[in-house]
Amino acid sequence: RPVLADRLAVTLINLTQRAEDDLETLPGGAVRLADQGRRTVLKRFQERKSEELQHRLLTQKLPLGLVPHMQARLLARHLRGDLADYPPFLYR
Repeated sequence: RPVLADRLAVTLINLTQRAEDDLETLPGGAVRLADQGRRTVLKRFQERKSEELQHRLLTQKLPLGLVPHMQARLLARHLRGDLADYPPFLYR
């Protein structure tokens, strides 16, 4: 989750890829994403998930969106005893 969602949120804020109408203020002072803001975040999230990276255990590139699935499979193999050590995912 931190590699996908947290980094995406920070990127959207740092690059100011949001507009004032992306947020709406509710009674009581709460703030939430408006429809356009949700569309922007989801669009950027889908783009982020399709970015490819080299997983250190694979010989091919892997979309970032498949990293949690791959790590779950590696953890399952470790728990079954197929792998001696669980290799963590380190993003650089």
